[in-house]
Amino acid sequence: MKYKLLFTLMLACTAFVASAQDMKTFKLYKPEENAEEGLKKAIATAKAEKKHVFVQIGGNWCIWCARFNEFATTDTGIDSLVKANYVVYHLNYSKENKNEKLLAKYGFPQRFGFPVFLVLDAKGNRLHTQDSGLLEEGKGYSKDKVKTFFTNWAPQALDAEQYKKW
Repeated sequence: MKYKLLFTLMLACTAFVASAQDMKTFKLYKPEENAEEGLKKAIATAKAEKKHVFVQIGGNWCIWCARFNEFATTDTGIDSLVKANYVVYHLNYSKENKNEKLLAKYGFPQRFGFPVFLVLDAKGNRLHTQDSGLLEEGKGYSKDKVKTFFTNWAPQALDAEQYKKW
């Protein structure tokens, strides 16, 4: 019995250390970047490709930001849905750079915690702010909820021509 407990404890510690090491190497966000310029480039790309911009706001300190990125890029269905409809931009929020002016422009999305998502049209207008907590399931994200979110805010979902057929 002692050995089972010891083994379980060792596994838990290993998982914790692995998670901590992953966070040390997680560098998706760039605090030094001029976010206004980066977002302008993403919007220009979205316009050229007839897509929306998906903005993931968070920081390299944020475990849920890392989890969402891993989930969205390793699930082939979600990844292909995102690539077909969105230009992705990771907007930093950290003690080094909170990007407060830019976040104020988009209605203070940080009030929902992190990560928080924005969907912008190809002109840079905010279409939606998504509290990522509503997409969570256990210690990760719900595939169905995330798929529904990306589908509902894709460019074709907001195309008025789609609804004239009804």
